Amino acid sequence: MEVDEVVCLPRLSRVAVCGGTHGNELSGVYLVRELLKVKKGVMEKEEEQEEEEPLSVLKVLSNPRAMQQCRRYVDTDLNRCFTHATLNGLTSGTVPYEMIRSRELNAMLGPKGRSGAVDLVCDLHNTTANMGLCLIAYSDCDWICLHIFRHLQYSPFTLYIHFEVSNKESYSLDSVGKHGFAMEIGPQPHGVARSTVYTAMKAGVQHMLDWVCFFNSGTLFEGESVDVFTMIKHIDYPRDSETRNITAAVHPHLQDRDFCPLHPEDPLFQTFSGETLRYKGNEPLYPFFINECAYYEKGIALSLARKRRVNSQLTTPAILFRIC
Repeated sequence: MEVDEVVCLPRLSRVAVCGGTHGNELSGVYLVRELLKVKKGVMEKEEEQEEEEPLSVLKVLSNPRAMQQCRRYVDTDLNRCFTHATLNGLTSGTVPYEMIRSRELNAMLGPKGRSGAVDLVCDLHNTTANMGLCLIAYSDCDWICLHIFRHLQYSPFTLYIHFEVSNKESYSLDSVGKHGFAMEIGPQPHGVARSTVYTAMKAGVQHMLDWVCFFNSGTLFEGESVDVFTMIKHIDYPRDSETRNITAAVHPHLQDRDFCPLHPEDPLFQTFSGETLRYKGNEPLYPFFINECAYYEKGIALSLARKRRVNSQLTTPAILFRIC
């Protein structure tokens, strides 16, 4: 293969693996606890040569109070508390626990947007939706995250979701690092640990760390295009105009069909009186987070994404990636 260009990226010396950001998503809680049992970290790689800088893996239990109560959060959603405004806000008066905790995590892993932040944050989550293993990131051109995603495609159910924030600031824990993503695995009920889901998450984390070690050792990675699901919009449940109570559930033909194309006029909801409500969009889109338990309070029945192939200058086969 002829190589037109080699893109150099800094080595990834500090990686954070975080679990329990939502205290009732138990795969990440138990996985991080397991990693913490070994003093040096069972997934830290020893340097192969004396002069090689070892990989430091920080294992973090993000929301201890919510974990203790087996709740998503105590006062407010921790994974919405990492904007600069929240991190740098006033601390006088009564401050929700998660806002205090977000500042502690920012001091530990950040500061967000600064050179001292960890190189990579992998935040572990579970979903009640039938989504398999997904990486969720704010960028569709973060080549570290995209190459980790490619490495994780040992499973055909590994997908990459891009949350387009446009001019809005990213708000989640993984945004504190120089690079970051959420590893979302389901289906698993909240407050429950399923062995198959835990094992898939453990394998995903190990594959991620393996890739980091390959990268830090000087391995060259060929740039290629990947399929990305870019979130377009959320859809709420049908509601009573006066009481705002939900009047329908996700239609049986749609339930558990995350990432299957949803075409115009396909069944979307089934009202509690038995009527079928159909999707009125103008184009086929891909639903995900279908009927996610935690999103009832957020007014989200499902999210819709457009599937596209990321194919820019940096993902042509004529470019290789390596550390600087």
